[in-house]
Amino acid sequence: MSASNNAVNVIDKLLDGFDSHPNNQHKDESKTAEKPENSSNEATNGLATQQNISAATGYDKAQQSVYVVSEELPKDTPIVKGPDFNKSRSIDYILNAFRGTGFQASNLAFAVDRINEMIHWRMSEEDAKKPEHADMTQQEVKDARCTIFLGFTSNQVSSGNREVIRYLCEHNMIDCIVTTCGAIEEDIMKCYNPHYMGKFGLKGKDLRLKGQNRIGNLIVPNKNYCKFEDFLTPILFKMLEEQRANKDIVWTPSKLIRRIGKEINNKESVWYWCYKNDIPVFCPAITDGAVGDILYFMSYKDDGFILDIARDIRLINDVSLNAIKSGMIILGGGVI
Repeated sequence: MSASNNAVNVIDKLLDGFDSHPNNQHKDESKTAEKPENSSNEATNGLATQQNISAATGYDKAQQSVYVVSEELPKDTPIVKGPDFNKSRSIDYILNAFRGTGFQASNLAFAVDRINEMIHWRMSEEDAKKPEHADMTQQEVKDARCTIFLGFTSNQVSSGNREVIRYLCEHNMIDCIVTTCGAIEEDIMKCYNPHYMGKFGLKGKDLRLKGQNRIGNLIVPNKNYCKFEDFLTPILFKMLEEQRANKDIVWTPSKLIRRIGKEINNKESVWYWCYKNDIPVFCPAITDGAVGDILYFMSYKDDGFILDIARDIRLINDVSLNAIKSGMIILGGGVI
């Protein structure tokens, strides 16, 4: 059998059942019934005829499968088109043009839309008439805003995004933060010494021998952690004294972070601005980092310090329950 016949048979097998209309089945049956069975010449002619039919059928089926007729899209379907820098190079224009760029660029543009909804939300007259808002004064209705939660992993503070987050806190653009332990310590560390640019391929073992640590493609000298320990240890002992002097004092991670922001008294610090603007910062895994190490070493000198992690659950839930409208911006995953 020739290669072309083999190809036809393969196509027929792959597309078997594609042409399943009852009328077509009836035609195939009638063709089979009419197949001559008498002489060898007739058999040969019949075979050639059947091969031609198979070839035509396979070709037609393949065309029907590949060249499916396109349905018209709705007239308002956006087209794919990116930013034209001949028109503008402003950040607003670029972000807006991302809508039609596709892939993750479009998702970034949609995220900007959602954040703008949070910023510009105001209580409507209909919302104000709802039973749960009956006790609100006209001024409270007018001043009502969306409570914006910002959640991020510690690498956002390790990187240059720390300055972006600091700006948001400095200008009261967010209302509540949830983050991980590394963000707490590294914000304070940067108030004393910078992080440095490195490379992803640097080996941790080699850096360790030099007293350096790698976070992605960033380098953090050991002395930065030592500075943080020198900063935090006396604060913890002071908090322990206050705790013993007043049994009503219950320290939580959010209260510890607020105290850190107060004590650092540095306008470059994220936690300083959270303290100044009364933005609560929650860190469910406060012991998973340098803070935990310092608490561990402290316990060998005095094991009386108590940090109530569970109480922050009530505090963050109260923030959420008391919000008239809430929105979330989440960078990263895990405990946040």
